[in-house]
Amino acid sequence: MTEKDRPWVMRTYAGHSTATASNALYRGNLAKGQTGLSVAFDLPTQTGYDPDSPLARGEVGKVGVPVPHLGEMRKLFADIPLTSMNTSMTINATAMWLLALYQVVAEEQNPELTPEEVAGQLAGTTQNDIIKEYLSRGTYVFPPEHSLRLIGDMISYTVHQIPKWNPINICSYHLQEAGATPTQELAYALCTAIAVLDQVKASGQVSEEDFEKVVGRISFFVNAGVRFVEETCKMRAFVELWDEITRERYGVQDPKMRRFRYGVQVNSLGLTEAQPENNVQRIVLEMLGVTLSKKARARAVQLPAWNEALGLPRPWDQQWSLRLQQVLAFESDLLEYEDIFDGSKVIEAKVAELVEGARAEIDRVQAMGGAIAAVESGYMKQALVSAHAARRARIESGEEKVVGVNVYETTEPSPLTADLDAAIMAADPRAEQSALASVAQWKGQRDEAEVAAALAALAEAAKTTDNLMAATLAAARAGATTGEWAGTLREVFGEFRAPTGVSGAVGSAEAGAELTGVRERVRATGEELGGRLRLLVGKPGLDGHSNGAEQVAVRARDAGFEVIYQGIRLTPEQIVSAAVAEDVHCVGLSILSGSHMELVPDVLDGLKEAGLGDVPVIVGGIIPDSDGRRLRELGVAAVYTPKDFGLTEIMGGIVDVIRRAHDLG
Repeated sequence: MTEKDRPWVMRTYAGHSTATASNALYRGNLAKGQTGLSVAFDLPTQTGYDPDSPLARGEVGKVGVPVPHLGEMRKLFADIPLTSMNTSMTINATAMWLLALYQVVAEEQNPELTPEEVAGQLAGTTQNDIIKEYLSRGTYVFPPEHSLRLIGDMISYTVHQIPKWNPINICSYHLQEAGATPTQELAYALCTAIAVLDQVKASGQVSEEDFEKVVGRISFFVNAGVRFVEETCKMRAFVELWDEITRERYGVQDPKMRRFRYGVQVNSLGLTEAQPENNVQRIVLEMLGVTLSKKARARAVQLPAWNEALGLPRPWDQQWSLRLQQVLAFESDLLEYEDIFDGSKVIEAKVAELVEGARAEIDRVQAMGGAIAAVESGYMKQALVSAHAARRARIESGEEKVVGVNVYETTEPSPLTADLDAAIMAADPRAEQSALASVAQWKGQRDEAEVAAALAALAEAAKTTDNLMAATLAAARAGATTGEWAGTLREVFGEFRAPTGVSGAVGSAEAGAELTGVRERVRATGEELGGRLRLLVGKPGLDGHSNGAEQVAVRARDAGFEVIYQGIRLTPEQIVSAAVAEDVHCVGLSILSGSHMELVPDVLDGLKEAGLGDVPVIVGGIIPDSDGRRLRELGVAAVYTPKDFGLTEIMGGIVDVIRRAHDLG
């Protein structure tokens, strides 16, 4: 019998509520046959805030696990031997800090070994791709040049101290979620890799001999949509382009060091709230795009759950996604053959087309000064917002068909969602209180003088060109918190607000009769109220997934509204202040992190206190029906969820709520 290939590493992206609850979930998943851990952190941890920060309100434990200090990292990995585990951590701005906490916990688990011996045995990946955070996911903290310095320091440290660690996972995943075409996904991810490698080279921390090892440890995290033939070709194009860049730009001779190594989380953007059972076959098709071609097969795969457009998946839903992988790997004959696409003219032609398009876009970005310059100028963000707007327009026009959404919409009642509140997992409402208590207790038992000295040393090191990993490890061992580490560096580096990409984005080319009609209603209502209608689009809290807010802003502008959109990460107080300053007719809030029940009432109360209680508020996000009903009871004028895909229809709804608020017929 033909010897089978080894299957890819099978992971489930997980982490929620508390470190203790997440630890139980991890140990359960490992017992079910999962072969690696993939840790999701909550937004305060990702953006460098402790649970007691005002910005963390409502966000603690919502989209991942809170890890504000070393004690919580110990709980997260209790009874999981880190020196024999492969752990992926989705962490970016605070990646250096979380890696330091992980290393210290591993040292504590192995007191008979030296710290150097422990580090040598650790295997895993930190995502650590900050450029895509400015473009799509929004969990950046520091300005681009300083963020790149942290990444370079981490890479240099790991190549010398943790040789089995992948210090960066360059993510095209979130680019596709933000609307990137396959060509843009290829180009912008590879431009990011070039920026990172150039930074490491320029830092002088790595010898020429070790630089090949740096290239060999670069891994990628890729998205795969439902167009699985095109996705297969995209992966083969990635392999070809990476080999070319590493050989020609960096002179890497060893073919093993030039290998394109990637993990994948298949597309969540295309998962639907309508007929969510269809998401299962979408996930399977997406998985095929990154597993069918042996030469471009993923090294690790994690799949979303069928109900992610509804809310937080339960353990059983995650198990179902794991079983999809296991059936493909162990029941099918996929792993018994050489690459089944070699010699295919169709595949070769599509790969060549993608390679040519990506090369041209890479050259365009490099001519601007590289990825950092293209972030700061807003070029890449604007291109993604425009591409996403074009995709939305194709779905709304019916040109791009989505089963259950704009075609074949009739359906039998689904037993999977008969009890919608039971079909998803609710975040533990006590998580925030638990995290607050944990931080207070932690600070009460540590040596404050030792912490202060470690943070002062970190600040001094940040003002030099020293590698910051040593000072970060010292702060972790002393007992500093996540917020203190990030706050110390904020003082030195400053903060940053990325361009939104909305002002220059190209909206839907084909306005259509429906948009023309809404535009006329916007104009007429504005005249009745004595001026142009003004819509404030706000993103309260730490949720950085701004794709929906950006698309609403672009379509509202196309519909004739004056749009006020200031980007992500605003407090409810800042949103209220903007509503007052701009004298808006409607406030639209976008929240995808699950913190709507905490943050929306804060905005409603703030508007009332400011004398704007009559300004209608609408809310969009992944909002369960029961929460939607409660928000309307509290005074929200309208609630929109992913099933409300028609942006022009939403614009008409906004005109309706404004007219009702002013008693216009």
